[in-house]
Amino acid sequence: MSLPESLPPSDLVSSSEPVSSSGRRLFLFGLAALPLAACGFTPAYGPDGGAGALRGRVMVRAPVTKFDFDFVARLESRLGRAEAATYDLAYAISASRQSGGITADNATTRYTLRGTAQWTLTARASDTRVAGGAVSAFTSWSATGTTVAGLAAEDDAARRLSVMLADQVMLRLLAVAPKLAQ
Repeated sequence: MSLPESLPPSDLVSSSEPVSSSGRRLFLFGLAALPLAACGFTPAYGPDGGAGALRGRVMVRAPVTKFDFDFVARLESRLGRAEAATYDLAYAISASRQSGGITADNATTRYTLRGTAQWTLTARASDTRVAGGAVSAFTSWSATGTTVAGLAAEDDAARRLSVMLADQVMLRLLAVAPKLAQ
């Protein structure tokens, strides 16, 4: 391979030298953004996004259990407290605990907590169902410690599960939010 006369050998970049990772990331990000720009994509939390139609306008049913409390707290942190409620969000949460890891002497070392949240969004003015469905998730915890550590891990798993379910409900609400804004 002969070198061009206009460039001295020190100005050439060898193919064995790595390309800048920030340059590569910028290129890939720009490449990924092209289809979004062409399709009219609008961020949910942007100025024209659908999340604004829900902020402060959804009254989540009052919690009864600790699990409900964590679920509602997460939803209200994302939706805001209902000041001028236009919609009511009803929900029913069910959870079950299952053994996951069992030792040779029949001692359980790991548990799995599975949960489902059935939810319905209702327009207050017409008392009609606007959206609804069911979401499910699971989480696990280790039971290989003291009793106190096991109880704390179980409580933390229940909190994580309620947050995961609330986040999934929130995603479904964001999906229908543009229709609600019309």
